[in-house]
Amino acid sequence: MADFSAIRGVAFDLDGTLVDSAPGLAAAIDLALAEMGLPQAGEALVGTWIGNGADVLVQRALRWAEVDATAEHCQQVRQRFDHFYAQTVDSGSRLFPEVKATLARLAEHGYPMALVTNKPTPFVAPLLQALGIIDYFSLIIGGDDVVEKKPHPAPLYLVFGKLGLRANEVLFVGDSRNDIQAAQAAGCPSVGLTYGYNYGEAIALSHPDRVLERFADLLPALGLSFLENQEFKHE
Repeated sequence: MADFSAIRGVAFDLDGTLVDSAPGLAAAIDLALAEMGLPQAGEALVGTWIGNGADVLVQRALRWAEVDATAEHCQQVRQRFDHFYAQTVDSGSRLFPEVKATLARLAEHGYPMALVTNKPTPFVAPLLQALGIIDYFSLIIGGDDVVEKKPHPAPLYLVFGKLGLRANEVLFVGDSRNDIQAAQAAGCPSVGLTYGYNYGEAIALSHPDRVLERFADLLPALGLSFLENQEFKHE
């Protein structure tokens, strides 16, 4: 089992890790498709397209609808997706169980925390604010804040620099192979969560340093107890 004793900071993915955002994303992409007279994909299928940012989500939707994903088509659908998602980003997203209490516990123990997501940057802060977790993060990196998105390690290199920590001192927590591959490329340890969006495949296939089924299991993995935190009983 991986030794996390050197960990001094934690970085998190967003969609599928902290937040169940599939309902809002699916609603937005389906509305955009419907405007073009195309079939709607539904939440279950859209969930398998999440993880590489909005542009790739649109491309996958158009290919599924058997439409030529030209730059013009993609731009048109992306504009309408952004329009609809701005209306559903809050109502169509919810925290996964134990997330808020676990973040609070990590903050109590002085862990600096970063958020690294491929989600378009304009949607990130409003979502975190609406869900009541924005104050836990000393650094927020959205999909528009870096030239290369995950699985490229560039966002994590930025985390190391901004937090002033070495790669082996930062734990990256995610739900998809993009997250694990980014961590491996950046040289930092990783946790893969089993409940998120990973293109229909098991996160263990990406070989994270640790596979966890519950978000709160991060605490004992870092040598922390959550038994006395009564919030877990109510999430």
